[in-house]
Amino acid sequence: METLMKAVGYKVPGPIAEDAALVDIELPQPVAAGYDILVEVKAVSVNPVDYKVRGSSPPADGEWKVLGWDASGIVREVGPDVTQFQPGDEVYYAGSITRPGTNVEFHLVDARIVGRKPASLDWAEAAALPLTTLTAWEAMFDRLDVAKPVPGAAPAILIIGGAGGVGSIAIQIARQRTDLTVITTASRAETQEWVKELGAHHVIDHRRPLAAQIAELGIGAPAFVFSTTHTEQHAADIAELIAPQGRFALIDDPTAFDIMLFKRKAVSIHHELMFTRSIYGTPDMHEQGKILDALAVLVDEGKIRTTLTERLSPINAANLKTVHALIESGAAKGKTVLEGF
Repeated sequence: METLMKAVGYKVPGPIAEDAALVDIELPQPVAAGYDILVEVKAVSVNPVDYKVRGSSPPADGEWKVLGWDASGIVREVGPDVTQFQPGDEVYYAGSITRPGTNVEFHLVDARIVGRKPASLDWAEAAALPLTTLTAWEAMFDRLDVAKPVPGAAPAILIIGGAGGVGSIAIQIARQRTDLTVITTASRAETQEWVKELGAHHVIDHRRPLAAQIAELGIGAPAFVFSTTHTEQHAADIAELIAPQGRFALIDDPTAFDIMLFKRKAVSIHHELMFTRSIYGTPDMHEQGKILDALAVLVDEGKIRTTLTERLSPINAANLKTVHALIESGAAKGKTVLEGF
């Protein structure tokens, strides 16, 4: 007889206020094969991708769709091709958008995109980090190539949306892994204080025109811009403030984006999607495990802190609906994590 496990899922995409938006269910417990490991999930966090998928993507007929792309937990089984983990290992990871998510008691994930949990963090503190870390790290080092200077530009990066999940970890990674001046945006007193605590050198207000505020800093035109939110709203300002031959990365989904704004300055534009490596099974997908391991070292050395700001328990439909609504509101600071089934 098959073993069942607790999970949260949906059958019909829709607004979070609807009863059927997220439902407590039971599903068959999976078995590890190939490069997969089976993880007993201890904590999960919620990202914008969760509500975007929930609102637009129906599951296959008769199936439940399970969300969740951040988890920490304990390895319970390993597939025959897995060499880097054993049952009992403590891990954290984001997973793949093409597979069932982490809002389950036991979750299958490809071992190559999994890292060892920072020993100094508890389950919730660790679960706050994987997806945002991979996004920020890949954006800065793989897309923007921040180690390569832009001739004549200020050695600086502007991070738009500094208080959100990605911004909160991007500020810290930029401070610890680069010599760049870190400028970020925040609009409320509490979020401005938060990004300063995380290490931002300068904080500007994204409710006001960005280019004028950058000019007022007197440091010159930044070489790099990393936009995590509202890119469409800020595109003209970004084109004005960025250095000639600068590099610009974005992670959101602008409905309209005038790329010609950037032609005169020969600005290169880079999309970042941390799921790309796992979607396509790229030859370097194992780099994601390495990134998470590298971050764990920085955390355990006391150089980077968790971006967890709130925790809820248990992992169930009611609590997940609360967090989805918070993330959709755009008012979240750092990461909210759910722990324990």
